Amino acid sequence: MKKRKVALVILCMVLVFTAIAAGTYSVLRHMGKERLRKSIVTETRIEIESEEPAGAKELKEGQLRHKGRVYELNEDLITILMMGIDKESLSADGSATESTTGSTTEAAGEAEDNLAGGQADALFLLVIDPHTEEIKIVAINRNTMTAVDTWDREGNYLGTFQKQIALQHGYGDGREESCERQANAVSRLFLGIPINGYVAIGMDAIEELNDAVGGVEVTVLEDVGGWAKKYGIHEGDVVTLTGEQAYEYVRNRDWSLVDSNERRLKRQKQYLTAFVPAVKRTIAGNVGTAMGLYDVLSDHMVTDVDLSEFTYMATEFMDYHVDVENIVSPKGKIMEGDEFKEYYLVKKSLEDLIVELFYEEVPE
Repeated sequence: MKKRKVALVILCMVLVFTAIAAGTYSVLRHMGKERLRKSIVTETRIEIESEEPAGAKELKEGQLRHKGRVYELNEDLITILMMGIDKESLSADGSATESTTGSTTEAAGEAEDNLAGGQADALFLLVIDPHTEEIKIVAINRNTMTAVDTWDREGNYLGTFQKQIALQHGYGDGREESCERQANAVSRLFLGIPINGYVAIGMDAIEELNDAVGGVEVTVLEDVGGWAKKYGIHEGDVVTLTGEQAYEYVRNRDWSLVDSNERRLKRQKQYLTAFVPAVKRTIAGNVGTAMGLYDVLSDHMVTDVDLSEFTYMATEFMDYHVDVENIVSPKGKIMEGDEFKEYYLVKKSLEDLIVELFYEEVPE
């Protein structure tokens, strides 16, 4: 069962070492490598029109001409969709949970109907490139307008409508079904790129993860939700965030501002930039600490990454370069919708980004 996959991930580090002695380690890695090549979305054909000037040499299948140069799809890429869900917990039992801030909320277990899956307030696409040994991160604005599949409360399909991409996760069970539908929406937004896996985390996990790595230091970008009064923290201050502060810093926003979500996304990117090295320092040479972090996540996470896939990623990608300081975002423009802000991508800029991330230049 998919709901048991999290428990398998927690045990993974121990099993890796025992598997070495048992001679099954290489088998797990091979299985994981092959399974990660799957695509979890329904369509994976990238739809970018190739530029074909008169007299140009005929291109091979899978190649395209872009800005006078020839590119071909990098089929060895691994893409993982990371989702931050606006429910307090992604526990499987659906019981009420109490956050460290003292508020009791309904857990984001299985939704009561097909409209209560929770919104994907944070969307990051990890692009893992074995050719360059790099991991690039694409931050997706939650208000990005795209094709969203919709259902009614009874589960009857209503059709596809132009909506904010964060809403897609809400049309489903709040767990695997919602995650798969969100992955499809992200793939369509990026003109058909394949997505190989997903990890969805309840926003309340931020508090525990932040404190598990000893806090995260940031230079405060703005007074969020009355921070100056509540914590005595002001814009420009350098602080090590506690769990509660980190939660508010990456989630709160001023709804009166037109660019409130863009400001929040900037803070999320800043926090991620500081969080990654904090994690590396915490788990360096300490398998027990690494397992502890997975244990923290286990009650807040839904993922389709199984034991073999995790084993492959943990051994193959851990030393890859992650340039979190240059997290990229598709360019777009903000518009006022009937009720909420709407973010429209610039198609040409999006195509340029897709070629940069998913294609490699080849000589003619």
